[in-house]
Amino acid sequence: MIPFNKPYLTGKEAHYMYQAALSGKLSGNGLFTNKCQQQLQEMYHFKKVLLTTSCTDALEMAAILIDTQPGDEIIIPSYTFVSTANPFILRGANVIFADSNADNPNIDADLIESLITPKTKAIVPVHYAGIACDMDKIMALAKRYNLFVIEDAAQAIDSRYKDQYLGGIGHLSAFSFHETKNIISGEGGMLVVNDERFVKRAEIIWEKGTNRSAFFRGEIDKYGWVDIGSSFLPSEVVAAFLYAQIEHIKPIQERRKELWELYRGQLQGLEGRIRFPYLPSYATNNAHMFYIICNDVDERDRLIRHLKASGILAVFHYLSLHKSPFYKTRHDGRELPYTDFYSDRLLRLPLFYELTNEQVGQITSAIKQFYLGQ
Repeated sequence: MIPFNKPYLTGKEAHYMYQAALSGKLSGNGLFTNKCQQQLQEMYHFKKVLLTTSCTDALEMAAILIDTQPGDEIIIPSYTFVSTANPFILRGANVIFADSNADNPNIDADLIESLITPKTKAIVPVHYAGIACDMDKIMALAKRYNLFVIEDAAQAIDSRYKDQYLGGIGHLSAFSFHETKNIISGEGGMLVVNDERFVKRAEIIWEKGTNRSAFFRGEIDKYGWVDIGSSFLPSEVVAAFLYAQIEHIKPIQERRKELWELYRGQLQGLEGRIRFPYLPSYATNNAHMFYIICNDVDERDRLIRHLKASGILAVFHYLSLHKSPFYKTRHDGRELPYTDFYSDRLLRLPLFYELTNEQVGQITSAIKQFYLGQ
């Protein structure tokens, strides 16, 4: 069986984790946490990076930082994972779902303005498959209506919008290092703070609502409870694992992009039968995933079964959140046709560092056999 995903180890993870264990500092915000944060800040020109236990936690921190209140409205795409919505729901906000683009699953920036009301507090664009949303339009709307922009960049490490790295454009952003992402720590994530207003408070929220970090830097003579917060920082063992991945990100990205291009080249004869990922002129491709768009849900399900019978695990992705059992009675009733389109038709193919060229050939041959009988 060719799996959908296989976590890649660079070879240094265990060594760094052993170093962390020997250091006598395992609880987080130690040597490897700081090394990761500094490296990521420098690589991607972020103002402030804080490692978190997950991307979900990073988004929860963002929801606290913008002072989300009951009754606030947060605009997000319906075609996303539930973690994009939950942090705001937990703080009593109402999620206003937006539809996707016709040509890719990202939020349709041209629809956002019609959803803005006096209660709107933030826009949360999701860079699906690491491909940038139209950030100029989104940031212009945020400026015009005095809104916050929180980038859900869970899938977008090392990807850009024009000349800016994703995650460095909005006021805040959140990344994932889940085992399915380009670089991993099993679970894990990071909050990126681009707005100076949030830098100091973000660190306090990260440290359970205390000014503990400032104390350990010698900036104050004692620390105490000064704000709300939670235990959002990961252990040093997780940070040590991640540091090995960060060191190796260049060859990881090069290989993933090779595999992405291999898929695209070998499936070239199927134009007209299926659709391929669309890359706008303003976006780069970080090869987080390779997906195809089938013609309907029945065709996709039959293709999944065909691939499984051929020893290949391919998976569909998000179900429309506006139709979810939890939120469908809260949704305002608008039809979101492109969200449903991708929910019914999108199929993700295996893509991981150790996938071989021969295995890509097996997968594309099985897809051609399904559509062409070859």
